[in-house]
Amino acid sequence: MTSAWPRTADAVVVGGGTIGAWCAWFLRQAGLTDVVLVEQRTLGAGASPRAAGMVRAQGGTEAAVRLGLFSRSFYAGQQERLGIDSGFVAQGYFMPCFSEHEVAEAHARIAMQQALGLDVRWVGPDELDDLNPAMARGMTMGGSYAPGDGYIDPPRNVLAYTAALFAAGVRVLERTAFAGLLRDGDRVTGVATTGGEIATGRVVLTGGPTLAAVGRAAGVRIPAGGARHQVVVTQPHPDLAPDRLPMVFDVASGVYWRPEEGGVMWGMSNPDERPGEAGEFDWSYFEKVRPRIASLLPVTADLGLRRTWAATIDYTPDHLPILGPLVDDDGPVAGTTVAAAGGHGMMWGPGVSRAAADLAVDGTTDLLDVSDLGLDRFDEHGRSRLAPDPIALPFPETAS
Repeated sequence: MTSAWPRTADAVVVGGGTIGAWCAWFLRQAGLTDVVLVEQRTLGAGASPRAAGMVRAQGGTEAAVRLGLFSRSFYAGQQERLGIDSGFVAQGYFMPCFSEHEVAEAHARIAMQQALGLDVRWVGPDELDDLNPAMARGMTMGGSYAPGDGYIDPPRNVLAYTAALFAAGVRVLERTAFAGLLRDGDRVTGVATTGGEIATGRVVLTGGPTLAAVGRAAGVRIPAGGARHQVVVTQPHPDLAPDRLPMVFDVASGVYWRPEEGGVMWGMSNPDERPGEAGEFDWSYFEKVRPRIASLLPVTADLGLRRTWAATIDYTPDHLPILGPLVDDDGPVAGTTVAAAGGHGMMWGPGVSRAAADLAVDGTTDLLDVSDLGLDRFDEHGRSRLAPDPIALPFPETAS
């Protein structure tokens, strides 16, 4: 924190979660001298420390793969670059198939991913069973496998980006809410906050599940929402040792798992639940999904739970990131960048943050093609013209 209120800045970033914090750090790496981050609560007080930490480059679109590859590499190289890391573990990640349709989709997806440089391959049902000794044998028709995919420790990620921000000299204003943009016609000239105004020609708007509220404060509708996501950690068991438990995403049911504390961490989202803020654990939906996990990981049927939690995490209607300027009725607002990970804050966070920093400084990025990822892809009802990323949790198709 700084005792003197900053009256001007080279850039202001709104939001102190994974996207906003790493974006502010990337802005400093890009050469901006005076970067200010505004956070309504405190760094990492939102969804960031409550995520499951899954990190995969096995995306269903080119944008998803490119963001995943960059983010995975960033996490893997943090210790060398920053002296602190987010706890990345390259556990290996399977996406099993249970129908001929899923097999065909997986082969097409693997070809796309390999063309983009991802180390991913098809494994047949016997090899998948051999590489997943905790899983029930004979359940799948094979699947895709990326050995470099893994997971991070979300609370440690908050610690890592907090340390990185202060080491880089980013001015962090906690307990300071964003109250609106200052403008001169179609160009931003600053931000209004509960602590005062800051003059700047660059503003990056983030906010995860609260991004829609950030947009309203700026006078623009941003079609991003929040939805309940639930995670549990079972009691430990020898069959769930990390060397027996690669990561798995059962896309059809929207359930995934990874090792944690000698047991298994698995997460789920209810596609039929209305969007909105939700921090209570829904035991009825847990009981509905639990038999699916027990059928795939039989040892879990008799295991108790060590921890359970629910958190509100963000989503976009097409499960794709938002990267582009704020757009009102008169068109783009120059000097603004909206950055959202569409429910993939851990998975795509560094990539979305780097791309947003590039856009704020240079107006372009070489990380991925963002020409279709701006707010102009949504109609007045928040519906996207893009096909959704098929490898995503089952969140709602419209934003609240």
